[in-house]
Amino acid sequence: MTNTDLRVRNIVLVHGAFADGGGWRGVYDQLTARGYRVSIVQNPLTSLADDVAATVRVLDRQDGPTVLVGHSWGGTVITEAGLHPNVAGLVYVSALAPDTGETTGQQYDGFAPTPDFVIEVGDDGFGFLSAEKFKDGFAADASDADAAFLRDSQVPIDMSVFDTPVTAAAWHERPSWAVIATDDKSFDQAMLQHMAQRAGAKITTVAASHALYLTQPGVVAEVITEAAENALADDRG
Repeated sequence: MTNTDLRVRNIVLVHGAFADGGGWRGVYDQLTARGYRVSIVQNPLTSLADDVAATVRVLDRQDGPTVLVGHSWGGTVITEAGLHPNVAGLVYVSALAPDTGETTGQQYDGFAPTPDFVIEVGDDGFGFLSAEKFKDGFAADASDADAAFLRDSQVPIDMSVFDTPVTAAAWHERPSWAVIATDDKSFDQAMLQHMAQRAGAKITTVAASHALYLTQPGVVAEVITEAAENALADDRG
């Protein structure tokens, strides 16, 4: 079988909290130009189960092996959804990667706080990022106009998701890659490195903010391409 035969053709992109799938447009454009079939999940951000269900619906529509990609909170989603039979590999984009039985909130334990990443929680339990701190904490390297649009089009997340344990961590069974933004102000760098290393991910770093999926689409697309070209050759896949 040739290397071309082993190449995954389907990519599914999963956004994180406080955002929707529109931020993936640059990555989508680069991957589709390379001949990949790309699908973007629109998470409701109402519970881990709801976001996993939304992802599974898209995975069910794929016609073969798929690389599943998650940004930020989307990393928890792909960790839970990644055992779907169509998933050949996982890519974490400055993303959370809990282990089996762990909650997302537990990933922060023992790591430095991020004072520029401020969540304001309403009486209904849904959180928005602080408008005042949004650019510094989420998208410091985006243009003022792009950061303002992201800020004003936020999708709130039910904060209870951070207390929901993952039932099975797919990175134990699927090969993983990680792109870590070195100027990410949403997560402690040590936390990102710890999660990626524990998952056995091949790590790529890039000077970017937490919004690297928007501001560094070329780097993110290149890592996804690497995953697509190698996932099926990994004996875990």
